[in-house]
Amino acid sequence: MAHKKIIIIGGGVIGLGIGWQLVKAGASVTIHERGETGRAASWAAAGMLAPLAEAHTEESALLKLGCESLARYPQWVDALESDAEMSIGYRAEGTLIIGLEPDDTHQLRHLYTAQQDLGLDVEWLSGREAREIEPVLSPRVTAAIHCATDYQVDNRLMVTALQHAYQTCGGMLYEKSAVEKIVIENGTATGVQTQDGFQAADRLILAAGCWSAQVKGLPDTIVPPVRPVKGQMLALQMEAGIAINSVIRTVRARYPTSVYLVPRTDGRLIVGATSEEMGFDTRLTSGGVFELLRGAWEAVPGTYELPLLETWAGLRPGSRDNAPILGKTPINNLIYATGHYRNGILLTPVTSYEIAKLVLTGETSEIIAPFQLDRFLK
Repeated sequence: MAHKKIIIIGGGVIGLGIGWQLVKAGASVTIHERGETGRAASWAAAGMLAPLAEAHTEESALLKLGCESLARYPQWVDALESDAEMSIGYRAEGTLIIGLEPDDTHQLRHLYTAQQDLGLDVEWLSGREAREIEPVLSPRVTAAIHCATDYQVDNRLMVTALQHAYQTCGGMLYEKSAVEKIVIENGTATGVQTQDGFQAADRLILAAGCWSAQVKGLPDTIVPPVRPVKGQMLALQMEAGIAINSVIRTVRARYPTSVYLVPRTDGRLIVGATSEEMGFDTRLTSGGVFELLRGAWEAVPGTYELPLLETWAGLRPGSRDNAPILGKTPINNLIYATGHYRNGILLTPVTSYEIAKLVLTGETSEIIAPFQLDRFLK
């Protein structure tokens, strides 16, 4: 593929990650991004790398994919930080999932049992043991699950690093360059139509997140079933005496929103997130922000005193089964890499490595095979 032209639709972490891997292998790659590079779901995310905390017994293939991607993160970080010459804020302090009331503890115990059934490396803690790890936790915390190997990365730093690494290695990037149409002739994708005219390609990769289904030109039968799922978030400024090191997630049986708190190396504390089926609406609501602030205060009472730095809302790309859509399609030369929902940052390494491998060799690896589009076509 060294002399072939590859066009990627979408300049988030998935599109940038795939493009970076392909240009490093010698391919000619162009990314078309409808807005600003990496400023949609990739920018709005919290950067949690949490396959264990989000494990569900009915999603064993997704759990395996997430664990595989997490295992590749050290290699990913080393290579990306080397090429970009900057840190991406990779941190390995682990995750605490906490409950504050008896009902929460019951739900927490149910999650712990499911994690044990899956053979995951997690530990049950009393409230006191949890506060030994994070002393600022509320005295109301009754129990916790410690996921020592669920980590985090600063997603905004990763966006910046990926853009720099991709372009430094020779990739072409066009911002505010929406793809108006994928051009298909006789069952083969031949290129894209943009505001600048037809752009020919030997391979097309659709990685446009929640906008993937909006790209025209696809037969109705293979339009990726991807929708936007709104998430409101905010950032606080940690101060002396009111700071945490681990990622903290709450289980709240009687409240609509469980929250997570993600500490950044620069002192920010990310608090998220709502989950709302509101189409492409990204407006903040008083109720959404209230639920986040209340959840943060209940978990760590000291957050009441912290300055509020930023509020925002992002759109997660959720597929019909909330698992990613990866790999070949019935259209020749057209590959999907979309629908990552809540796990886009976690799954960036495995998606980038395996989709690049697919483009370069034509081989679909066993790890992404369960996530091909054909599961929706049967």
